Amino acid sequence: FADLIVGYWSDNFRSRFGRRHLFMYASAVPVAVSYFLLWNPPAGWGKDQLFWYVLVLAVATRIFITFFETPNAALAPELSRDYDQRSNLQSYRSFFGWTFGNAMTVIMFIAVFPAFVTAAIPNGQFNRDAYSVYGWISSGVILAAILISTFGTHDQVPKLQAPPQRKMSLGLIFREMFYTLANRSFLAIFLMAMFAFVAAGLGAALSVYFTTYFWGFRSEQIGLITLAIFFSATFGAVVAPMLSKRLGKKRAAITLGVVGLLFSPIAILLRLLGVLQPGDGAFWIVFALGQVDVVMVVALQVLIASMISDLVEQSEVKTGRRSEGVFFAANTFVQKMTSGLGLMVATLVLALASFPAGATPEQVPDSVLQALGWWYLPIMALLRIAMIAVIFLYSLDRAAHEENLRKLGQR
Repeated sequence: FADLIVGYWSDNFRSRFGRRHLFMYASAVPVAVSYFLLWNPPAGWGKDQLFWYVLVLAVATRIFITFFETPNAALAPELSRDYDQRSNLQSYRSFFGWTFGNAMTVIMFIAVFPAFVTAAIPNGQFNRDAYSVYGWISSGVILAAILISTFGTHDQVPKLQAPPQRKMSLGLIFREMFYTLANRSFLAIFLMAMFAFVAAGLGAALSVYFTTYFWGFRSEQIGLITLAIFFSATFGAVVAPMLSKRLGKKRAAITLGVVGLLFSPIAILLRLLGVLQPGDGAFWIVFALGQVDVVMVVALQVLIASMISDLVEQSEVKTGRRSEGVFFAANTFVQKMTSGLGLMVATLVLALASFPAGATPEQVPDSVLQALGWWYLPIMALLRIAMIAVIFLYSLDRAAHEENLRKLGQR
């Protein structure tokens, strides 16, 4: 619930730094420090102590991230009210997020994991000391990213709309949040994002199991797949605004969802049917289909954010308030909630497949890998079908958005 509180707070906050930027500046150091500590637990602690250590730091890190992510995301609809320009802005945001997030994975597989290979641990991926180094590197990248984004948009503060000064009460806050979010198109986006992020969380949580165990790829092959995401993520960020301009955001999202539904399961299904064998022979097919899936995921993320942006003016017409923070807080809330749900579903799939804990690739029988694939595919397909279905509830198109701008211009 920190997301909605911070979102509403930043919508109504008045300062010489504008509505959003003070939150973003204040988040930088706490996010970096808490994330660093998360990957560097005290030595010698038992499992119970480590459980509470990880739990407290994970919650703290997510709350601190909220103080940056929600105000930062809410800036996009403030920077432009144009239907197409908003998709362009969100595509830049997704591009940099995917590029630098993916860069960390590439660095780990190409540089860090190989550096932690020992006689006792031939695969550095299973050496816990490597993750301490990850904590150092990633926390520095996080700090730099937050400060660059905040300083880089600071010159826009004088151009942004300030909220009116008014007396607030707890009852008023909850009533306004309810009226803002009681919107059919927002419900469609909320459910669409929920199913999309659960699917993405499930795929991300099981990606190591599929690349390492199911396909038997080597670390350098996994690194190459990850390296290629630089290009597929860029293509996804580029294609989203193009499809949005040509088809409209709703039709573009449906099209991308259907393509992802059809292409995503092909490689795994071929392996389960015995047509495709694990190892080097399957690598380039898995590689190509995986990149297609990344394009779909990135493009959908851009469209979801852009579709949320257009709800701001529709809400303003009805309520008289600009509520970018509340809308994007709800989206951030969905991402956090569903990342946990995706992990839970992944854990369930592993349990249903009777996947052995702590096993090396050679110790996992093929029957378990077959079960993993057969459980994964239908669950992922159901999530994607549900995502496509709820998009049809979204009713805001280009003409409706321009009509909302016209009404606001007459006030």
